[in-house]
Amino acid sequence: MIDVIVVGAGPTGLMLSAELRLHGVDVLLLDKDTEPTRQVRALGLHARSVEIMDQRGLLDKFLALGTRYPLRNSFAGIFKPQPERIDTAHTYLLGIPQTATERLLTEHAVALGTEIRRGCEVTGLGQDDAGVTAVLADGSELRSRYLVGCDGGRSTVRKLLGIDFPGEPAKIEWLLGEMEVGVSAETASAVAAAAPKPAVQFGPSPHDDGAYRFVVRTEDVAEDRTVPPSFEEFKQRLRTLAGTDLGVHSPRFLSRFGDGTRLAQRYREGRVLLAGDSAHIHPPLGGQGLNLGVQDAFNLGWKLAAEIDGWAPADLLDTYETERRPVADDVLNSVRAQSELLSAEPGPQAVRRLLTELMDLEDVNRYLIEKVTAIGIRYDFGEGHELLGRRLRDIGLKQGRLYDRMHEGRGLLLDQTGQLSVAGWENRVDHVVDVSEELAAPAVLLRPDGHVAWVGDDQQELRDHLPRWFGASTD
Repeated sequence: MIDVIVVGAGPTGLMLSAELRLHGVDVLLLDKDTEPTRQVRALGLHARSVEIMDQRGLLDKFLALGTRYPLRNSFAGIFKPQPERIDTAHTYLLGIPQTATERLLTEHAVALGTEIRRGCEVTGLGQDDAGVTAVLADGSELRSRYLVGCDGGRSTVRKLLGIDFPGEPAKIEWLLGEMEVGVSAETASAVAAAAPKPAVQFGPSPHDDGAYRFVVRTEDVAEDRTVPPSFEEFKQRLRTLAGTDLGVHSPRFLSRFGDGTRLAQRYREGRVLLAGDSAHIHPPLGGQGLNLGVQDAFNLGWKLAAEIDGWAPADLLDTYETERRPVADDVLNSVRAQSELLSAEPGPQAVRRLLTELMDLEDVNRYLIEKVTAIGIRYDFGEGHELLGRRLRDIGLKQGRLYDRMHEGRGLLLDQTGQLSVAGWENRVDHVVDVSEELAAPAVLLRPDGHVAWVGDDQQELRDHLPRWFGASTD
């Protein structure tokens, strides 16, 4: 029996597979497509996702393929400069196309031992007390202890589970495509800039293959948005909105997407869980979709591995939903607010003008940046130190960097006292005795995802907190 079947080889599924493999979990990753997609929907990684790649030793590879842009606020298209104090060592947006992100995460997952099978579509699910049965389109069956649906906004796994997906349906639709143009790039850019905003968007293809990327707004929402637009439909919308189709030709791909906003009623049904777009969808304002999914996987991976390894506390796996669903709910509310502020109606425009003034206040500017970049997240671990529940940014140590010590995905006790011990949990928690001028706490206990689970200097308090996240002592 396979330990975990992951359905969907996008960024979420790839990240989750790698996190599970760090802990020796047997993982099979299935994807219905025979080849990785060339479609580029996401174009960058926010600060928290950059931190995640750093925590797993992947950041240098991402930096080599990406471009660092200065971090600034762009909430609802209201641009403000970066505040003076931002709680991250990575004060930039990393521009990198989704295809490159997927390629790097695929290499990472495969190097750790993930088996990827393409052209395998899941069409049925069944589960019992011992495991999950996945039925494939060819009639074959696979058996696993757990299964995670990372198969996108139209998730088959979610539908098979019968989990409701409440929210607002798409009211606006855009066509996305990459193609060559019959005029100069300067002419095409000028025509797109003169079109109604934001009805036409234009830029070079991330693939650097001579093509250009277009996003054009449709007049109506298609009845079946799973059907890609025809090239003629795309050209007609360009003519309507820009007055010319720019002589476009040789399309690389065409697709459509909308502004639907939905959140799964629950993230788990027995031994089957949801992550990424299968659990939440929203318009692309703020560029948070891919990031939100990768961060779901980062939260879930070590918890599911602990469950499979047999040392997880009774409710550890349930904390995936209690922690991540509120985060998704907050993102959806933020995107709804940004959508309203883009309306040309007098009321939203009045609120927009007020918010523009408020964002000149340092604290407001910082709050909104931390919301979009996900570095402001604080999980509810109860009352305590201001760091409790927050992820700890990368800090310099006397002997290196904090994130360099987290590549293996284990818990970590950063002990500036040299008087503490993780005896009984050594196989799950690394003990780093070191000091940092950037940490105003005697010691911090970090979960594998970098969130602070305990702060203090008392050994007995530490022993009382270790079982909450790392199970019973082996002593």
